[in-house]
Amino acid sequence: MNSKEIIGSKDLASQTYTRLLATVYFKNSINRYWRHRSDSSGISNDEKVYLRRKLLEHLREENYQIAVQIAVHISKIARIDYPKEWPDLFSLLAQQLPSADTLTSHRVYMVLFRTLKELSTKRLGVDQRNFAEISSHFFGYTWNLWQGDIHTILQQFSLLIQYPVGDKSAELQDGLHLICERWLLCLKIISHMVVSGFPRDSKSMQEVQPVKEVCPALLKAIQSFLPYFSSFQESSQEFFDFTKRACSKLIKVLVSIQGTHPYSFGDRSVLAPVLDFCLNKITNPEPHILSFTVFLIQCMVLVKSILECKDYRQKLVGHVINENVITLEHARKSIVKAVEEVISSVMPAERIILLCNILIRRYFVFTASDLDEWYREPEEFHHEQDMVTWTEKLRPCAEALYITLFENYKHLLCPVVLSILQEAMNSCPAVETQITSAMLLKEAAYNSVGYVHYDLSGHLSFKDWFDGALSLELSNDHPNRRIIHRRVALILGQWVSEIKGDIRRSVYGAVVRLLQDSDLAVRLSAARSLFYLIEDANFSEQDFADFLPTCLELCFKLIEEVQEFDSKVQVLNLISIMIERLGGQIIQFANKLVGFFERVWEESSGESLLQIQVLLALRNFVVALGPQSPMCYSILFPILQRGIDINNPDELNLLEDSIVLWEATLSHAPSMVPELLKFFPHLFSIMERNFDHLQVGLNIIECYIILGGSDFLNQHASILAKLLDGIVGNVNDKGLLSTLPIIELLVQCFPRDASPLIDRVLQKMVVICLSGGEDQDPSKTAIRAHSGAILARLVVLNTSYFAHLISEASLLVMLQQGGVKVERSILLYLVDVWLDKVDNVAILQKKTYALALSILLTLREPQLLDKVDLILSLCASVIAGGTEENGKDDSSSDETNSSGFHMEGNSFMGATTKELRRRQIKCSDPIKQLSLENILRENLQACAALHGDASFNEAVGRLHPTVLAQLRQALKIG
Repeated sequence: MNSKEIIGSKDLASQTYTRLLATVYFKNSINRYWRHRSDSSGISNDEKVYLRRKLLEHLREENYQIAVQIAVHISKIARIDYPKEWPDLFSLLAQQLPSADTLTSHRVYMVLFRTLKELSTKRLGVDQRNFAEISSHFFGYTWNLWQGDIHTILQQFSLLIQYPVGDKSAELQDGLHLICERWLLCLKIISHMVVSGFPRDSKSMQEVQPVKEVCPALLKAIQSFLPYFSSFQESSQEFFDFTKRACSKLIKVLVSIQGTHPYSFGDRSVLAPVLDFCLNKITNPEPHILSFTVFLIQCMVLVKSILECKDYRQKLVGHVINENVITLEHARKSIVKAVEEVISSVMPAERIILLCNILIRRYFVFTASDLDEWYREPEEFHHEQDMVTWTEKLRPCAEALYITLFENYKHLLCPVVLSILQEAMNSCPAVETQITSAMLLKEAAYNSVGYVHYDLSGHLSFKDWFDGALSLELSNDHPNRRIIHRRVALILGQWVSEIKGDIRRSVYGAVVRLLQDSDLAVRLSAARSLFYLIEDANFSEQDFADFLPTCLELCFKLIEEVQEFDSKVQVLNLISIMIERLGGQIIQFANKLVGFFERVWEESSGESLLQIQVLLALRNFVVALGPQSPMCYSILFPILQRGIDINNPDELNLLEDSIVLWEATLSHAPSMVPELLKFFPHLFSIMERNFDHLQVGLNIIECYIILGGSDFLNQHASILAKLLDGIVGNVNDKGLLSTLPIIELLVQCFPRDASPLIDRVLQKMVVICLSGGEDQDPSKTAIRAHSGAILARLVVLNTSYFAHLISEASLLVMLQQGGVKVERSILLYLVDVWLDKVDNVAILQKKTYALALSILLTLREPQLLDKVDLILSLCASVIAGGTEENGKDDSSSDETNSSGFHMEGNSFMGATTKELRRRQIKCSDPIKQLSLENILRENLQACAALHGDASFNEAVGRLHPTVLAQLRQALKIG
């Protein structure tokens, strides 16, 4: 017996668990085998026809859980098969509705709801049109049934209130529950039909007529159900729960419709009563509604959605010629204007002020349960204020509505908020120690000012407020003052943009003092604000310097006390930003920080997300120490050893940040040490898998070449060669452009030793130069030009090896594999590249081109004589233009390096050891030391002797007279 037969078997009716298990198995089979896949035969078409028919035969399933699963099965199959393979699905469902009993109709609507929900998520145009067609067929019947059911439900509810107990009550309740559930299903179906069955009206500019019919009825239903909320609270838990669900769902449907069809919802017949109702419930709720927080939240969500709706705001549109567009824009403006009038009529100035007052004075104020939660779990309380979604709890939702309200009516509400602030400060002096309503109002008022600091900054002087009130709040250390202390701590972070000049030092001192508060929530709030203050562009290192020792000690203590992951990350981030912004002063605390990082790393074992934060902080620490970074090697090397090992179980989480830390360690190392040299093979293992970390990896290679020198090459030459060979030819153009400077640096530093080791890489350079086809692609042009510069440098610094390179048989094979036809000497092809690409390279590379070409003049190659005029023109332009002494050599990467240090001219601002060594290498570059004029003069003489004066003079004679005169003058020849 298969799973479908088990589900519908009457013999197993009593074995609910077996049948339920079969429904789960059948659902998994649909997910895996209903679609035809290449890796499985799937379910045959005949089987599918049979299964679809059997599912519809079992709609009247009495067991609710199994009925839900059957509805899910049908919806999943419909997503795949409707309408092509199952075109009669909805007509078959519709046929069962008119004569169906309550249970059958409930199950049919359960199937409809699940299926429509599934189909509404399909986004292709044809699928949306199919959904719209389904909606048009079912909307009328579903809407009439919904209206009939609510009439029945309310009638029965009225009788239940009259007969709360006894046989009459039992008789009334019999079957009513199923009707209530069917009504809820109809409501959900109507919501899907209205929201997904019509194009968004703000785009189509077509009115969605059902919105005007449905929304007023939904509002009336809410108003009808709400009185029963308190009535059933004592008499019937079942219908009390239903009333809560019904009211919550009704208001959520209104929110959804407003967000999807704002213009249809903006009609006065809809928007005015809904907005008025929500505002009344927020500002003047009945006593029992105050405990119905889910409903109040949705009322606030709806008001907020209306106030911040972009479609309700006038849009600035430029001059448009298209008449249809003009007509649409005119219609849009008319709708927006009408909506603005409705909102203005429902929300006059006095009502806006009232709403603002209610939000601050009622909903911002901490409740007894809030304070109890804070006192029991201060750390959890601190983070819950941030982590909770604003639509989940009443106070965050009220705060979100307040921010939107203030943004819309800031000119009206600025005086109101400042008045509440002044009233609260007057009614609760800083010496107050009892938790009174005045103290809670003051906290709420401070909170309201903190949220709109940007708009209030022009009306409230932060310096005066801090000196006259906020600083005084901290003078009272009574435990109950934690309520105000926490809010002051948060305000100092919110108003960071206004903390300037001579007030900064006082604010820094206040925050550091709050870090010493007895309450953990206060200290964590202070830690967050201190992070913002130090991160701020106006941060004053000088003003903060005296607080640094105390602040570090407090952070060390705080991270030991906290338990939550988010708390530890918050404190680590604070320490990290202090190290970053106060690097020069951090060195004196280096030993303490080393001990701190070592302890935190050990304690965070198994918590890779926390170890990532440690790695980020350690990088800042290494950068701050600079040449003194060996002070932290005792902790750094074990961490690096673990982090860059691809066989480490935490490699997926730690590798990326460990590589960045590795790069920073190398960049700031005063010298290469054996432990760092031993790490290099790990880079090959990392890059062998993929090139996700290519740029950082290239920076690391550069560090090893610059710092490691001959020792590095002697130990890891073969690994380096394999690494570069794996990169060149296997990365995109951007990656190759980043790799070429590393290859050039290697050839520059070790022209004799390194060139044979990277023979295959240099052969690939030749293939790149000869490939061509880059005229329309700047990246490929740059790659070809730079590759040519590397080969030209090889001609100058290791001519014999260059000759060997271009004569290797393996190079010809590589050229053939690359689709390059070689019909003449490879050397001549390269000469053409150097002559053609000279304008695409930097100044020093131009000189390299010129030196290489002048050296080639001494070869016994007749065809080179034909290019003497071009070669001499190039050399003349290089001599006339000067080298890097007369202009900026843009081939250098000194301008900005991976560690974020900036170069201006020839001066270093916080330069790393790597940067200093790189500048030394650049200054001692043999290409710089060589005199192009002397070499060219000597090689011209050799060329004349080699080819004869007559042939030589004929070739030179092809030069333009002006160029020839400049060349004679530069070379000082007659």
